[in-house]
Amino acid sequence: MINEEKAGMEFIYSMDSRTSCSPFKFHYPTINTVSKCCHITVHTVTQSSPSPVISCIENVPQGAHVSHITVTDSEHGHSTSSNESTTSKVLQDVHISTRLMEDFLELAKDNTDNDLETCGILGAFLEKGTFYATTLIIPKQESTSGSCQAINEEEVFAIQNEHSLYPVGWIHTHPSQSCFMSSVDLHTQYSYQAMLPEAFAIVMAPTDTSRSYGMFRLSDPGGMSVLKECQETGFHTHKELADGSPIYEHCSNVYTNSNLRFEIFDLR
Repeated sequence: MINEEKAGMEFIYSMDSRTSCSPFKFHYPTINTVSKCCHITVHTVTQSSPSPVISCIENVPQGAHVSHITVTDSEHGHSTSSNESTTSKVLQDVHISTRLMEDFLELAKDNTDNDLETCGILGAFLEKGTFYATTLIIPKQESTSGSCQAINEEEVFAIQNEHSLYPVGWIHTHPSQSCFMSSVDLHTQYSYQAMLPEAFAIVMAPTDTSRSYGMFRLSDPGGMSVLKECQETGFHTHKELADGSPIYEHCSNVYTNSNLRFEIFDLR
C-alpha cells in the first residue's frame, strides 16, 4: 500500500511476480531534455555498482513518425476492445520507441529460450505535458517460467536519480504464455499506477500468435479500488466489478515514436 510520504519524495517499487512490490524512495525529477543523434552506440558504462552496465543509445534519422497503439480483443476478457480506455481520468500522453521493446526482447532471448521471464523498468522524462520513455533498466533478477523478481533495487534507483527519470512503467516477458496480465502482474501494476497515474505495463509474449505484446493499465477507479483492497499474494482471482467493467484495460494514451532516443542499462 502507498501510505507514507515525505516532502518531495515518492516511492518506486521493485517488480515481483510472486508477491506485491517492495518500495524504496524515489525523488521526483526536474525536467531534462534529451538530445538527438542519428546512430546507434553500444558501449560499456561504468557505474557505482560493482558490475558493468551495457548501455545502448539509439535514435533514427529525421522523417520518423508517431503512431497510436491499436489493440484487439483480449482472449482473457479483462481489457477493452478498442484503443479507447474506460478510465474517466485524463492522462498525459506517453511516447515510447518500438525499437526499445524489440531490443528488450532480444536481451531477454536467453531467458525466453529457457522458459524464464525477464523484467525491466521504464524511466521517462516529462516535457510539455508528455512523458517520453527514454530509459530501460534491466535489473538483476530471479526468474521462473511464471515469475520475475528484481533484486538489488538500489542500483535501479541510482540510475533513475542520476538521470532524473519518472518511473513511468515496467516491461516483462511471458515466454510461453499468452499476452495478458496475471493477478500478480496486476498487483505490480497497482504499485506503479498508485504512484504515477500514467504508469503502464508492457507484456511481451513472443509465442502468442494473436498478439505478441500488449500495453495495459488498471481501470480507474474500478480496477485500482479492487487491487487496493486485495490482500492476497501469489496467483489468485479478483472479484468482478459491480458494473461489469474490466479490471485492466489497454492504454489509450501511449504512442510509439520512431524518432525517440533511448538508453538500455542491463545490470545483470
